[in-house]
Amino acid sequence: MAAKDELGRRGEELAAIYLSTLGHVVLERNWRCSLGEVDLITRDGADTVFVEVKTRSSLAFGHPFEAITDRKLARLRKLAGEWCAQQTSRHGPIRIDAVSVIASSGQTPDIEHLRRVF
Repeated sequence: MAAKDELGRRGEELAAIYLSTLGHVVLERNWRCSLGEVDLITRDGADTVFVEVKTRSSLAFGHPFEAITDRKLARLRKLAGEWCAQQTSRHGPIRIDAVSVIASSGQTPDIEHLRRVF
């Protein structure tokens, strides 16, 4: 596994743990369909939350949130619709959140969570 993939998987794991401490229940990890992939799908109270996780090892190439473009958010919205269409049970209101993880080697990761980014 490439170092970038390993960093991304570590960031997704840290994000899942972080969101769990906030009361989220992780429903899916790396859910895929023909339109793409959603990093995490969680339940936060009545809301179904589609979470984009961006991980970097430093800020040398900018903040992780800078990598979440309007195009990416539009694709996440389509993915959320596809996931909902495939469900046989009610899913409640949906929202899209973003989590950034800065995981510098040997340091405590810095995690930020933005709710309702789209």
